[in-house]
Amino acid sequence: MTMQARRGTGTDTADTDTDTRTLARPAREATTSTDVRDASPSGRVIRDHVDALHGVLTALQSEADHLASWGRTLADHLEAGGRALVAGNGGSAAEAQHLTAELVGRFDGDRKAYSAIALNADSSSVTAIGNDYGFDEVFARQVRAHARPGDVVILLSTSGASANLLSAAAACAEVGARSWAVTGPGPNPLSTACDDAICLPGSSPNVQEAELVAVHAVCLAFDARLREFATERPGTRS
Repeated sequence: MTMQARRGTGTDTADTDTDTRTLARPAREATTSTDVRDASPSGRVIRDHVDALHGVLTALQSEADHLASWGRTLADHLEAGGRALVAGNGGSAAEAQHLTAELVGRFDGDRKAYSAIALNADSSSVTAIGNDYGFDEVFARQVRAHARPGDVVILLSTSGASANLLSAAAACAEVGARSWAVTGPGPNPLSTACDDAICLPGSSPNVQEAELVAVHAVCLAFDARLREFATERPGTRS
């Protein structure tokens, strides 16, 4: 009983000590979110980055009809059995895979799968071609292998000057495929080399972020066109 009493007393003492230490701490001055925001250099950098993105997105918004035309054309071609090829480097490579995933999988509601290949995603082909023919040919050789006349090849580049994408655009012309580009500020070599292009003013990171919005915009128009098909041809599964 004595030991239990001591344990109880010890616990009570520890709790009391903790309370005393807590009460003895000097009170912190209250800070508001404005104080933290104004005092943070990194916060200012982030605000500047997001502010700059607004301008790029405004430019992209002005291309709404352009993107809608791409989505509709892509839907017409893929529904007829054609194929889309997409390529980019670095972060743009990720968006290339993003777009093909939406087409092969789905974006807005269930529908059948469509043929779309991200040329940067096949690491064995990219490294083999790069090793044997040079990095400038990693996409062009795949375009020559996979693209058929009328197929759509979409090239994403924040600089608009990547040599391997320029080679891919040239390969499109060789095989009769249509080449579209989403790039940074234009005109630039890639926008000039492709059949059609959307050039966005802004820094490389902001243009790359806008690529995601462009990808989703094309998918919205693509799926809207498929719903038109379903209306025109009742009983078909889009």
